[in-house]
Amino acid sequence: MVKRQVTLTFPQELLREPIIFTLGQQFKVSTNIYRADIAEDRGWMVLELEGEAEDIEQGIAWMTSKGVRVDAAIGDVGQD
Repeated sequence: MVKRQVTLTFPQELLREPIIFTLGQQFKVSTNIYRADIAEDRGWMVLELEGEAEDIEQGIAWMTSKGVRVDAAIGDVGQD
């Protein structure tokens, strides 16, 4: 199992979609939300992903294909 911290940026049209839930169910990735700011017209989230490296990569590829911007988290976002 590996952990990876990412920042997700959501376009307005995806704010009501169950992206994080689907990520956990479909790709067997555990999530931990460190920070988030969701408004009616935009949203971002700092998220820790934990699982098999291949599952995490597939989940990130899926989120990107849906229109979510995925970047490596910068700075101290959480403690292990």
